[in-house]
Amino acid sequence: MNLSTYLLFFVGAIGVFNGLMLGTYYTLLAKKKSLAGILLGCLLVVLSIRIGKSVFIYFDPALAKIYLQIGLSACLLIGPFFYFFIRAAIEQPATLPKSWKVQLIIGALAVLAVGIVYPYALYPELWGSYIVQAIYLVWLIYIILAGWYLKPVMAAFFRKDKDVQPAEKWLLAAYVANVLIYLSFQFALLFKNGNLYFSGAIVFSLVLYGMILFRFYKEKSNKSFYLLSPKPIEKKITEAPNPVLVQRIEAAMKEQTLYKDPALSLATLAKAVELTTHQLSHIINEQMGKNFTSYVNDYRIEEACKMMAAGHPFSIEAIGYEVGFNSKSAFYTAFKKIKNTTPSAYKEKYGQAGAATA
Repeated sequence: MNLSTYLLFFVGAIGVFNGLMLGTYYTLLAKKKSLAGILLGCLLVVLSIRIGKSVFIYFDPALAKIYLQIGLSACLLIGPFFYFFIRAAIEQPATLPKSWKVQLIIGALAVLAVGIVYPYALYPELWGSYIVQAIYLVWLIYIILAGWYLKPVMAAFFRKDKDVQPAEKWLLAAYVANVLIYLSFQFALLFKNGNLYFSGAIVFSLVLYGMILFRFYKEKSNKSFYLLSPKPIEKKITEAPNPVLVQRIEAAMKEQTLYKDPALSLATLAKAVELTTHQLSHIINEQMGKNFTSYVNDYRIEEACKMMAAGHPFSIEAIGYEVGFNSKSAFYTAFKKIKNTTPSAYKEKYGQAGAATA
């Protein structure tokens, strides 16, 4: 290799090293841990593994196939970790939601199963023609989901809204970097261009790592630059009487029966009532004394009770799906928590009276 090639390799290796060090820090060593920070660390680790594979295969085409398999397998988890990091940075849940955990477990099991049954060394054509495309498709799906979730922030940013927080701008920049990294890989695969495959990924990964390092050292904190501050929320809420906002939320839930949507999220409800997700979360948590899930489940359980008391012909499981739950177990768990009894016992006690009245 000549001097320029050595320099290019050095730049790429530095990007991978920075990503692994930062990923390890946020995942294991940070003093002020948060779910968003852990997810960011995991994202940087899998992204670094994927970029590292690109660096080494570019300079050593004879690299053992197992390293290619590891790099491509890590790519499957980039999308999920990025999407969940974005959501965690905005919603700031205390623990990893069950649905996120299930998706990550499925992704990890898929990596192991495919790697064991169809190792790259024995099935290079299968990986090149189908498995890689499937991996990139999963990444693309999560990029689209993250973009959809960030849509209100994007709209506010392009309107030059003064209430857009620095953390929101950073999340938008991280989103753009993630999209560019994805496009560099996808175009390289499409056009069979090795230079694009290497240089695009390296440049944009360094941009992403550079942003993190810059914000990290500037803020002197592992938390403040990507977690939204509650201060602007309080200022925004004081612009209108609190009861007005509460009534607006409850009216939307009752009149539009939004709670019946199994996919109802904080962002969806916030859009329906014309509030930011941060404002809505603040109102539900501070003024209603509940978290978002409990708030929605209260409406669902009350509706289920009305249906059972009225002698509705649906089965208990069907009633659960009708009011917005996406599984029988979720319905039973929420019902027992709120009503301190099971749906079956409740229907037996109150449903007969309703049926007799009817």
